[in-house]
Formats: sequence, C-alpha cells, structure tokens
Amino acid sequence: MTTAGAPVRGARFFARFAVFAECLLTGVWIAVAALPLVTLPAAFAAGAGHLRRTVEGEETGLRSFAADLRAALRGGGWAVGLGWWAALALVQADLALVRALPVPGGRAAGALAILAALWATVTVLRAATAWRPGAAWRALLAGAWRRSLRDPAGSLLVVCGLAVVVASAWFSAPLALPALGLLVAGALAADHRTTALAAT
Repeated sequence: MTTAGAPVRGARFFARFAVFAECLLTGVWIAVAALPLVTLPAAFAAGAGHLRRTVEGEETGLRSFAADLRAALRGGGWAVGLGWWAALALVQADLALVRALPVPGGRAAGALAILAALWATVTVLRAATAWRPGAAWRALLAGAWRRSLRDPAGSLLVVCGLAVVVASAWFSAPLALPALGLLVAGALAADHRTTALAAT
C-alpha cells in the first residue's frame, strides 16, 4: 500500500542524489581547469559558483562554469594561485631543511610549518568559495582569514573535505578528481554556516 508522502520522499531523494552527482561532476571540471596549477583557486571559485546555482535551482552548466573561471582568472585568481603554491614550496623547503639539519625544536618547527600550510590552504579555499564576479581577491582573502579564525568549526569542514580528497587519492588517484567536488560542497557548507551565524 502506497502513501501520499511516498512520491514526495522519492522526489527529495532524487533531488539530493542529483546534487551529489553534480558535486562529483564539478570536481572533474575543477581538476581539468586546475591543470596549470596556478588556476586552482579560480577553478575552485567557478566550481563553488556552479554548485551554488545548482542548489538554488538556477540554470547552470559547463558554459557558466567556464565564464566564471575566466572572470576569476582576470580578477587576479592566477596571482592567488601563484602565491599559494609559492607558500607551499616554502613550507616544503622548511621541512626538508629540518630533516637535513636536525636541530633542537626542529620537529615543532616542522609541525608549525605544516599547520601554516593547512591554514593557508583553508583560507584560499574559503576565499574562493566566497568569490563572485567582480569581487576583489585581496578583500576575499582578508575576509577568509578572519572567518578561518572566528569560525573554527567551518574551517574544520574544509579540512575534512581536504582529508576526503587525500584519502581518495591514496586509495586510487582518479578518485581524487570527483572528490574535489565534495571539497567544494564542504567549503560551501562552511560559508553558509558563517553567514547563518552572522545573521543571528
């Protein structure tokens, strides 16, 4: 015997599954757009915009993703990517130095360097999530820096998304591509959480 609520529950299930599938597809788009490496923040911003429009029921697709990607790059997204990779390279050099020249407190310095790299990554990803066409990346990074400190739970959501990507890559490298979409979803959830907290 069926109930009147069954079609509604079925529609909700398929709507949620459609969003999940869109997350995976968006992850692949981001991975392809981020192949030059310095384009990663802009690609993440475009992916966040695409998923945001999907959740809000707006018309979206690969064309709008590409338009957002171009706008984010023109607005300085490539410079943010270059700076982020430079920061990660400095952290890697610091870790290599600590391993090559054991000194008192070297392990603590290495741990701090790793935490700094993680904090920088969370800040860049939260800034990219907040990006809209015409937004200034400098202001976005400043706002994301404050949010990463004032909203540790939201930042933890982003870290969990990063952990999913790393675990997927460890299990099978191709799985990391769609997992990037789940990272975007986590960053969007953190952004929504921050907005909700600010409104209360």
